[in-house]
Amino acid sequence: MKKITRKDFLCGSAASAVSFVLGMMPTVASASDASATTSAIFSGELETNVTIRVLENDTAIEQGFFAQLIEAFNEAYAEYGIVAEDANMDQYLDLANDGPYGYGPDVLYQANDVIMQYVEGRHVYPLPVESLECYEQIPETAWAAYEAELDGITYTCGVPVNVQAPMLYYRKDLLPDDWEENWDANGSGVPDMMESWSSMYQFSVARHEEDSSLYGYMKSLNDTYFSSGFLFSYGAYVFGDNNTDPSDIGLASGEANKGVNVLLQLASAMNEECIDSTITSNIYSKMAEGSYFASISTPDVYTTFYKELVLAYEEEGMSEEEAQAAADENLVMTTLPQLPESGDLTEENPTLIDCKAMGGINGYAISAYTSAPNACLAFIEFATSYEQIVTRNEYLGIAPAREDAAQAVGGITETLYENLENGNIVLMPSITEVAQIWTPCETFFTDLAKDAFRGDSEKKYTTEEAMQEGLEDVCQEIYDAIYTLQ
Repeated sequence: MKKITRKDFLCGSAASAVSFVLGMMPTVASASDASATTSAIFSGELETNVTIRVLENDTAIEQGFFAQLIEAFNEAYAEYGIVAEDANMDQYLDLANDGPYGYGPDVLYQANDVIMQYVEGRHVYPLPVESLECYEQIPETAWAAYEAELDGITYTCGVPVNVQAPMLYYRKDLLPDDWEENWDANGSGVPDMMESWSSMYQFSVARHEEDSSLYGYMKSLNDTYFSSGFLFSYGAYVFGDNNTDPSDIGLASGEANKGVNVLLQLASAMNEECIDSTITSNIYSKMAEGSYFASISTPDVYTTFYKELVLAYEEEGMSEEEAQAAADENLVMTTLPQLPESGDLTEENPTLIDCKAMGGINGYAISAYTSAPNACLAFIEFATSYEQIVTRNEYLGIAPAREDAAQAVGGITETLYENLENGNIVLMPSITEVAQIWTPCETFFTDLAKDAFRGDSEKKYTTEEAMQEGLEDVCQEIYDAIYTLQ
């Protein structure tokens, strides 16, 4: 067999390499061919005296984790002359368009849907993941998010780092003084608003009525990642056949209009900042100052909420130690409340169902345009080590994909994996077509949020039929973007 080089992989002169990325694996290809392709790229011989550019997410950079990671890596690999540096690019860089022209990172940290959309265009390499120290520590549910199967051969194109899914954040010290008497109907010792969205809605209305400058639950509803879960809870899905069939778009399926109604009711207890990304931008400071009681976000921004709250307590006159203790006690991250089966947040004594959420597995991938694939793999090996994953948790509050690290840090990781296994976390599709869902969905959710602030004669979504029609229009727009407008 001819040795397959990086040039072969990119230019297409080696059949099995080309077929991997184009989805046209010839019937004569075998698992050994695939292994040979990957082995030829990742020989195990480190390139020396090279600089690799690493694209991390903004939060890791802002909170200082990334700086310590590359410093530690560079010290460990100094003898080889390998230097990792911040790619200094937007975290949402488009590798497919920028990579071929040399503008792109060597290693990128992204969610599974972003990384896997680069597979078909051969922009990221298949990786020899079984050679990595972390391989046995990461469960198959996480690895599956980075797998692409072509003609019976499974390729893995990313290395999981952490589980991402919406979590509820709230301020324990902003609960009513009488919550145990009046907001714990079942005597569970857990405030009602943490157990059901109906109670969260009622509390939000009551808090704002008592003081017009205060709000309960607040969130930018135009964010598809967070809003889509309310549709999933009532039977919607993104693509058919376990998110692999883009011809079957299911955002209007089941009783998804009930999820639309829930979002509309939640918006009615907010202000107009829920229409756009304003709340996404100000949520940390607004919760810290006490204007907002609760929101949802991902585990990796826990430390951002925490640091803002510590600063707010210090401004109130607490010492640093007192402020940290108060933040430890009062900033709570927990799973999402349940939803009323009816989709009506005003229903008394509703039957409750689990709230589903869109989730993802964030991880590392290697650009097919790098000139140092082995050095890049060494960086990923280092960054996914037990020590660095635990450190990432300390800086960011992530839910580790490594089971040993997850056990060490405790917290909500076990619950996240349980929700992943039982279907309450719906992973973002790992196919290219997922890129077409975001704009139509964002447009719809924006319009829906606006409806809460329109005059009665101008409202658009006043009936189940109107809500259903809105969702069906979204599905058609996505279908057209995938099949008609390209």
